[in-house]
Amino acid sequence: MKKFKILSVEYCLWLYNLACVSWLLWRLAERHVPAAVILLTPLLLAGIFTLFKNNLAAKILGETEGKSKLWIYEMVLALAISFVMGWIIVDVKPIAFITQAANTQGIIKGIFNPNFKQLVPMLGALIETIYLALLATVFALPFSFVLSFLAAKNLMYGSIPGRIVYVIIRTISTVFRSIEAIVWAIIFCVWVGIGPFAGMLALWIHSIASLVKLYSEQIENIDPGPVEAIRATGASTLQVWRYGVTPQILAPYLAFTIYRWDINIRMATIVGFVGGGGIGLALYQEQQLLAWRNVGLIMWLIALVVWVMDMFSAHIREKLIAN
Repeated sequence: MKKFKILSVEYCLWLYNLACVSWLLWRLAERHVPAAVILLTPLLLAGIFTLFKNNLAAKILGETEGKSKLWIYEMVLALAISFVMGWIIVDVKPIAFITQAANTQGIIKGIFNPNFKQLVPMLGALIETIYLALLATVFALPFSFVLSFLAAKNLMYGSIPGRIVYVIIRTISTVFRSIEAIVWAIIFCVWVGIGPFAGMLALWIHSIASLVKLYSEQIENIDPGPVEAIRATGASTLQVWRYGVTPQILAPYLAFTIYRWDINIRMATIVGFVGGGGIGLALYQEQQLLAWRNVGLIMWLIALVVWVMDMFSAHIREKLIAN
């Protein structure tokens, strides 16, 4: 079984390498590699490399023997191919980056010469952003708190129904978290209309999914001693969660919550670009009008708020974790 696992991982590795090389040949030289070659050649290479004890698959699976560094060469090769693939796919143009900097002259001037005449209305939009993020975080708390217990492996894996609930909650959380807040903002802008409420709902959904992951992982790392002691007294599941788990997670939960508010303030700027309200919407409107001085003012205000929130949240998290 171990050899089969190593062979499978090696096959996937070489299949990736050969598929990338085939794509590069097609992109750069317009030469097509037959599908059979792409699928079967990695099997041969995987079989050869599996004969060695220190291949990359064995390293990944913790089955290495001896002092050979073969896995390093395999890893370097895969990283080099990936880098070349990324360079070509992204169409990196360092020369254009250097020679066409003059195109941003108007933007740079606007950033360093902000229009303070628009300070009052922009402050209003900024306050809207802060409270939008605050409400999204507050509304996400009760849902995240309850669901995190159901998404903790050490609490739910004691029975088959518990495992089913665990898998369902984890899956839903992962799916919702994988969809960016800007996509949720588009959905809610159609649902409830353009404005800060749509932005708040988008951040609310994304916050629940993200906090469930953070909270549940914190539960999985608690000291099992108090939990086992309370369970041995015949306490119910809710009593175990209340007296054995909750006291160990309150401080980290508060720290994660403050950090999430920090994140939501940043993300609120982005969701504003699709109609989610706040200063992001103002930034989008001014950018469309090419009012770079107003854009510069907004950018400095956003940077200021993010800096203040960084300092505040870092200080609070440090105090909570220390206590």
